[in-house]
Amino acid sequence: MKGHEFKRWRKGLNLNQKEAADALGLKRRVVQYYEKGERSGGKPVKIPRTVRLACYAILIGVTDYHGQDKDKKPEKAKAAEAAKPEKKKKKDKEQAR
Repeated sequence: MKGHEFKRWRKGLNLNQKEAADALGLKRRVVQYYEKGERSGGKPVKIPRTVRLACYAILIGVTDYHGQDKDKKPEKAKAAEAAKPEKKKKKDKEQAR
């Protein structure tokens, strides 16, 4: 995400810089740096992945996250579990008891 894309994200949600900063847990000055693409003195500023992901979450309406449900396993974990040999699965179940 480049500075102009970040600014387009903010404006697309009708947020001013302070509101965007609050939504992302940042200072308003940091939002300004991201939009400009550099800090004072011309030092380039890269928008961190965590901020880019937070922008996407806000865009799709996520307002908070309390962790993964205990009953739900990620798809990767399900696939790994399914790939285990049957003996290994039985052993794991016995050890879990």
